[in-house]
Amino acid sequence: MTDTAVPAPVAEEPTGTPPSARAGRALRTFAWLSFVAEVIIIGTGGAVRLTGSGLGCSEWPLCTPESLVPTPEQGIHGVIEFGNRTMTGVVGLLAIAVLMLTLRAVNGRRGVVSALWFALAGLIAAAVAYLVGAALGWAAFPLASAVLLVVVIAAAVRSVRTTPRRRDLTALAWIALVGVVAQAFVGGITVLTGLNPFIVGFHYVASLLLVCVTGAFLVRLHDEPGLRVRAVPPWFAAASHVTGLALAATIFFGVLTTGNGPHSGDAEVIRKGFDATLLAHVHSWPGYILTALVLALTVTAWILRLPPRLWLTVLLVGIGIQVVVGVWQAREGLPALLVGIHMVLAALTAAAYTVVVLRLKRPDAEASAG
Repeated sequence: MTDTAVPAPVAEEPTGTPPSARAGRALRTFAWLSFVAEVIIIGTGGAVRLTGSGLGCSEWPLCTPESLVPTPEQGIHGVIEFGNRTMTGVVGLLAIAVLMLTLRAVNGRRGVVSALWFALAGLIAAAVAYLVGAALGWAAFPLASAVLLVVVIAAAVRSVRTTPRRRDLTALAWIALVGVVAQAFVGGITVLTGLNPFIVGFHYVASLLLVCVTGAFLVRLHDEPGLRVRAVPPWFAAASHVTGLALAATIFFGVLTTGNGPHSGDAEVIRKGFDATLLAHVHSWPGYILTALVLALTVTAWILRLPPRLWLTVLLVGIGIQVVVGVWQAREGLPALLVGIHMVLAALTAAAYTVVVLRLKRPDAEASAG
């Protein structure tokens, strides 16, 4: 793509070929890899917690005070924890690749060069923060990570504001990268706080949201650009968003339940919070409400031939499997494998719901023609 002068920012590109045609196979491939990696890292993160490897690497960003990689003394727990940290690097590289390809597709070389300048500035600022923190005896690496995160956010805001078209793709690509950087920072805080259950829960929820973001990017990548209008009746859209609240409540209480259950992430970390048995029942209530709402929406969508009907069916099947796995793991005393499957399925269910919401609207053919 040749460089062109950047016009005044607009909300959306009213005409043009689909972004998938402009971006080419590379962007589509890396977008899919990014989505799959975000799902995998939930699995590896779950493995860290469910095998008691949360403190397999006792330090951050190093694994031990003297070594970046695990030592033989740390055994399998160190390997599992370090493997999850390595997966974070893979996720980050894929997020960067998606962002660069997106900027090149929607804003030409100028967008890529601007992002690279911000990257250089961020690295310099982080290095300065590290040196200052080390000289003053502060936590140097967390300070440098925080500075880098601020620079990345500033770069994202500027990039989206100066992008003349497909701001949706640009924003989603930047959100994914910002989220990965923030996740690395939160992961370090999780280790340094001795696996605080609330930080561990936040770490999981953030990973789940990144699955939704990368899933939304895939959907919008293949959608026609331009203004969008509602494709379903108003009451159906309202009911769909109420369903989202039920899904959020189900995930929230599920995170609390797991956080107060037997899988704390380390044998030495004992949870002394809420009653996990009671929370398991509380977690099931919004889950059953969610199932009923999705069933009603799915039947209605097929009767009225509404656009979200296929993805509502996928969502219904996913929730049905989740209910079965949830009841099974409760009756079997929360075996680690079933808990891990439950965690990954929750992220995929949230991603399916994200697609349902995006299918509540369709491109405005009249606006595009105009």
